[in-house]
Amino acid sequence: MRVETKLFLYLFVFFVPVTLIYGFWSKWSEPIGVTALVLTALLFALSGFYLWMTGKKLPLRPEDNASGEIEDAEGNYGYFVASSWTPLWLAGSGALMFAGLAVGWWLFIIGAFLGVIAVCLWVFESFHGEYSI
Repeated sequence: MRVETKLFLYLFVFFVPVTLIYGFWSKWSEPIGVTALVLTALLFALSGFYLWMTGKKLPLRPEDNASGEIEDAEGNYGYFVASSWTPLWLAGSGALMFAGLAVGWWLFIIGAFLGVIAVCLWVFESFHGEYSI
């Protein structure tokens, strides 16, 4: 987790001077922008601190070893479906539901019905066909 920790802490170090520059440039007259930048810097500091503390408790990963080989990280990464058209149909039904908010409830209901069918197809697509588990 060393790389992730450094990434977040470097971004914290970046946003602190950006906040100061923005504050001096706007003469501290825009509190929303300064507040957003301060909160962004604190978010990166919080995430970096969490990763640092978690990384101290866990053993080194193969990614953290500078002389590590690809074979060190081999193993099962899980099951992934080969390809699927179902997310396209799910997105289309979501678009119909969104358009139904502007056009009429009848279109929203059609989109919701198609969305339920698309979700069911997406959930059960791994249990049939060529790539079934």
